[in-house]
This record gives sequence, C-alpha cells and structure tokens, in this order.
Amino acid sequence: MKTHFQRLRTALGIALALAPGLVAPASAGEPSLAWTNNLLTWRDPRLPGGKVDVWYLEAFLRPGAHDREWGQTVIRHRTELSSAAPNGSELQFRTRVEPDLDVSHRVGVVDDGLQLEFTLTNRGTAPSPVQWFQPACIRVAGFTGADQEGYLGKSWVFTPTGLTLLKDLQRTSEARYRGGQVFLPPWTAAVDANPRPIAGNSLTNGLIGCFSEDGRWILATASDHTHELFEGVYVCLHSDPRIAGVPAGGSLRIRQKIYLLTNDVPALLKRYQQDFPARPDGTF
Repeated sequence: MKTHFQRLRTALGIALALAPGLVAPASAGEPSLAWTNNLLTWRDPRLPGGKVDVWYLEAFLRPGAHDREWGQTVIRHRTELSSAAPNGSELQFRTRVEPDLDVSHRVGVVDDGLQLEFTLTNRGTAPSPVQWFQPACIRVAGFTGADQEGYLGKSWVFTPTGLTLLKDLQRTSEARYRGGQVFLPPWTAAVDANPRPIAGNSLTNGLIGCFSEDGRWILATASDHTHELFEGVYVCLHSDPRIAGVPAGGSLRIRQKIYLLTNDVPALLKRYQQDFPARPDGTF
C-alpha cells in the first residue's frame, strides 16, 4: 500500500507532466539533440549506430578564399547555447562574428530530419565582411559505413544527368589544399570557393547526400542560399550558404535542412522542392 507521501509524489508528477508549457523528457526511442564543445549530436533510432555528429558552427569566411591561406580567410566567431528544450527536440544559439555580426540560430527536430534557421544581424556601422559560412560539417562515416575513399561511392550531388555519385564526377586534385572536392553553382566564382579542388560538373539543385550502409536510408542536406556543396576530409558533407556581406544595420535570414528519409530519391526531391522552391532567377 502506498503511503500518503508516495500518493502525493505520484499526483505531483502527473500534474507536472500535464501542466501547460512543461515538456516531459523524451523517451529513448525519440530523436534528440545535444551540443557541447561545438559538436552537435543528433540521436535517432533510424540512424545506423543511433547517432550522427555535426561540427556546428564551423566557420565564417571572407571573399577570395580559394587562393588564400585558410587562416587569412576565417573570421573569428564564438557560439553559445542559449536554450534547450527539455525533451531535446530543439536547441537555440547565439554566435558573435567579429567585428559586429550577431547570429541567432536554432536547430529543431522535424519529422524528416532537422530544421536549421539563422538570422544574421549586423550591429556595426560598416558592412560585414562575411561572404559565406560553414554551419554544419555532417560526419557520415558511421551512416555510410565507409572510410574517406569508400564514402565517395555512397555520396552524391545532382548534375544534368541526375543523381551522380561523387566517385563518378569530373574530379580534380590541384588546389592550395589537397583532398576533398568542391561543387559550385554557376553564381559562385571559383576565387571565392573553398581552397580545395573544384569538380568540373555543374549542379542542378542544392542537395548533397549519401546512402546508409544497408541502403535503407538517405541522409542529405540543402540550404536556401547555396554558396557551395562540399565533400570534406573528415568523411563529411556540407551545404555551405552564401551571405555576400550584411550591410550596416541590415539582417539576413537563411534556412537549412538535414534530411533523413527512407531510400526514395523522388520523395526526397519532392520534399526539397517544397522546402526550397525554385526562384525566378534560377538560383538555389
């Protein structure tokens, strides 16, 4: 038989769980997010191994990156966690980018992956020098079950011939830094690209992604202001958004998505087209 104290504790627990504005902790089977030391950990039972790590946020860059030392291109920034949903479904952040760019951003769990939203505000009296940024370095070794060489046969972008594996692209090897591969839309000048080798293929949309080791799942990412897509040197994939400077007192909003779907490429394309509709000027 329960004591009076035990009955009170049970009743209080039920009341707290049902109270407006309070969220019960997620069960082990629900997707969740955690962040520490600039590493975002996304846990989801659908993911091979149960999780994916994302270096978040990685870098903010000046123009002219391709032919310059990386240290001369990177702009110093500092990210802090502002709040976290009790059930791990959402994290909110604030990043200060020198000299006066303030970035408020959030990562939230959605039914088909993660939604990332950024608001960049220039609080200074001069235009911000930021040309583009790398918000999410998505580590996919565990997802693909492959190493640096092997994941090229599981990862892809879209070219005029359709979904094209990275191993089948017009790959190059010469650049200031060897390794990796950069994929540029027509509006990004090569001089402003990542200082890694640039593939010779043209892109037809802003998606870059990979297949899981067992072939059952797709992990992909895209943003609504594509500067470049990037195959990195940590068995990672990037969709790096374009900023092109923020005027004094101005602001810019950018959205990004990380998709987790069953291996159905037409379904992925439909989601992408709904999330990032085609623009009249043809940019993506």
